[in-house]
Amino acid sequence: MIQFALNHMTVGRMSFLDLVALSKDLGCIGIEVRNDLPQPLFDGMDPGDAGNLIRGAGLRLLAVAEVKRFNDWSDDKAAEALALMKVAQAAGAEAVSLIPRNDNLGMGNGERQGALRIALKALKPMLEDHGLVGMVEPLGFEICALRHKSEAVEAIEALDAKGRFKLVHDTFHHTLAQGGRHFPGHTGIVHISGVVEKGLPVDQMTDAHRVLVEADDVLGNVEQIRALQASGYSGPVSFEAFAPSVHALTDPAKALKSSIDHIVRETA
Repeated sequence: MIQFALNHMTVGRMSFLDLVALSKDLGCIGIEVRNDLPQPLFDGMDPGDAGNLIRGAGLRLLAVAEVKRFNDWSDDKAAEALALMKVAQAAGAEAVSLIPRNDNLGMGNGERQGALRIALKALKPMLEDHGLVGMVEPLGFEICALRHKSEAVEAIEALDAKGRFKLVHDTFHHTLAQGGRHFPGHTGIVHISGVVEKGLPVDQMTDAHRVLVEADDVLGNVEQIRALQASGYSGPVSFEAFAPSVHALTDPAKALKSSIDHIVRETA
């Protein structure tokens, strides 16, 4: 049985309280909250109170996002990461999200890997101190300095940090990165979104194309979920749609329920 979750980005116009209520109504197992929406984290609610509310609804706070450009490490980046970890710990979160630089800098072979290891080595004790996992999310865009999951796995294993760091398998970014290996033993969460524009070249796909997963999806979400399940993955599968058309839905609950039903039916 798929453990569905809801990333606040999918319903970015909803309040934190409505996000929790909707996730509970949909039968989700947890939520992910974000610091890149117009409203503050938890709509300004005290993190401890927010965590109590989440748990009271029978949900898990799977991750607090995000530390941006984490592999461009500096003292300022360390302070940014520490501040987010304190919030995540206070709210009882399981993880913080780590998003790599996506600016076509730091792209050289050797340079990429070195910068990644520097950041992960610094983050590891910080995460340990706060009882958190670092969710590393490779982005499939050609300008991203961490495009492939294999490079993340190599760095994590070199630092003997498996378990402290886990991968985000994002179905959109997996497609943009031209596929590659799945790493179910390293995967902490799966992000799903669909693209429905026929004939759109992969290298022209952007976050604005990311809608809910339905039968006309061209990313192969169902196939990716099946493959992950077949290889042993049984963790959360979280909706992360960025398209303005999804944010503008008048009945997101109905649309999400339809997508859940489609995925369950096709992966049974």
